[in-house]
Amino acid sequence: MAGTSRGEHRTGLVNGFAAYGMWGLVPLFWPLLKPAGAMEILAHRMVWSLVFVGAALLFVRRWAWAGELLRQPRRLALVVVAAAVITVNWGVYIWAVNSGHVVEASLGYFINPLVTIAMGVLLLKERLRRAQWAAVGVGFAAVVVLTVGYGRPPWISLCLAFSFATYGLVKKKVGLGGVESLAAETTVQFVPALGYLIWLGAHGGSTFAGEGAGHSLLLASTGVVTALPLVCFGAAAIRVPLSTLGLLQYLAPVFQFLLGILYFHEAMPPERWAGFALVWLALGLLTWDALHAVRKPRVVAVSPLVEAAESPQAAEPAQAAGPAQADVRRVG
Repeated sequence: MAGTSRGEHRTGLVNGFAAYGMWGLVPLFWPLLKPAGAMEILAHRMVWSLVFVGAALLFVRRWAWAGELLRQPRRLALVVVAAAVITVNWGVYIWAVNSGHVVEASLGYFINPLVTIAMGVLLLKERLRRAQWAAVGVGFAAVVVLTVGYGRPPWISLCLAFSFATYGLVKKKVGLGGVESLAAETTVQFVPALGYLIWLGAHGGSTFAGEGAGHSLLLASTGVVTALPLVCFGAAAIRVPLSTLGLLQYLAPVFQFLLGILYFHEAMPPERWAGFALVWLALGLLTWDALHAVRKPRVVAVSPLVEAAESPQAAEPAQAAGPAQADVRRVG
């Protein structure tokens, strides 16, 4: 039985590395879809994700959740909100990568746990421990330093972080599993996305049929690129501890950051290094505090949103390890 447990843990780790590795390497994929613009790529991602996930659900015959969701207008409304927010997140990320802002996009997912904590304080009146307050303060200082470095606020990073944190908050309230969640959200997105693609084709702006079969297949594969990491994450979430997933989640922005510098050759002047160093210091404080809290649990009134942030399994929404957690890290 111990061998089985070790085998399950090993399987979970492999799937965790696979999920976060794919999310970390996804900046290599979006440029392959050029000359399609960000809006066309986004629309194809919505359409093909539903096709892929719908086929998967049809294969495993998991449809009971859909009927329950349709009978709960409040949850259905939250799904619509979640779909709108993740649309913004996906669109900004695709545009950022294909416009040469991979490093700034990676920053968004580095600061996402800090934004989640800040939202918990501002919106839910949560109480934080001293280390968490320190992390938020250092994170704010990092944004100031990066604003000076960029000559403007790092709006791409902030948009990704805030949209992702908002998505996490909404998704925790919906409580659907990863594949089901993606199916529900892309169902909401499907009609507008398909309508946009039809309109784009009618006006001669579509690249789907005009750039060869290979390009068409790449656009269709956006559904696989979206859903496959979620499947791996779902397999990891039920097999490894939450603290392990919390540490693994930093792989994705680290890979993205390294790709931005080493592969895309984006500039990193000293002031940007200083800003990133402050962000990493803040994340180090959060990680230390989270691990310390696991070892020595204290009776502190903290809501699930802050627990999700301090896990530190970034916001989308870190839930108790289980099938419902499979939608947590929909990066890029």
